[in-house]
Amino acid sequence: MVSRRGLAELLQTDIYGITAEEYSLGRSNLEVVSMMIDSGIKLIQYREKEKKTREKYEECLKIREMTRQVGVAFIVNDHVDLALLVDADGVHLGQDDLPPEQVRQLVGEQMLIGLSTHCPEQADAAVKAGVDYIGVGPIFATRTKKDVCDPVGLEYLEYVADNIRLPFVAIGGIKEHNLAEVSSRGARCVALVTEIVGAGDIRGKVSALKAILSRKEV
Repeated sequence: MVSRRGLAELLQTDIYGITAEEYSLGRSNLEVVSMMIDSGIKLIQYREKEKKTREKYEECLKIREMTRQVGVAFIVNDHVDLALLVDADGVHLGQDDLPPEQVRQLVGEQMLIGLSTHCPEQADAAVKAGVDYIGVGPIFATRTKKDVCDPVGLEYLEYVADNIRLPFVAIGGIKEHNLAEVSSRGARCVALVTEIVGAGDIRGKVSALKAILSRKEV
């Protein structure tokens, strides 16, 4: 079993993949995850808001098997029970989900806990709560999530980069055209949802995004 410390090292990756079947051009989550893996993405979150719990469970089981075979970290969004049942590497929580301290009691010390944050106060509280990483956003306006708050802008991203000593993932409305700006404000790991799952050529899109993040010319 990979240790929590070893899993935390995976948070140093460049792109954080997130499923969103609604925007995947008719492809299933399993097809898109397979393409993400082939593209070199090392950290993938399962996020589905509309499906039935049984369907989510069955998809998570298959994605767990796919990611484990190739050493890709697998995070489940919101559902602590699903994360435990499929032996995921981590669970990602929102501000309205169960408190991280109580979730730690359920998942133990080997599972990563991530927490979405939208302001400096929430980031500071996340550090005190002992989470392993935070989400920072939405940086820009996004329609991927239906219950999302207003954009927090690049100023909050800069605050986290300068003041928070936890791994963080910039998220929300990030596209290829604004990725360099996000990267220049201190984001090393970035989640792009529709930009990846909605790409006709996912491998080509991820290659272009990685090139920007590594400051290479595409």
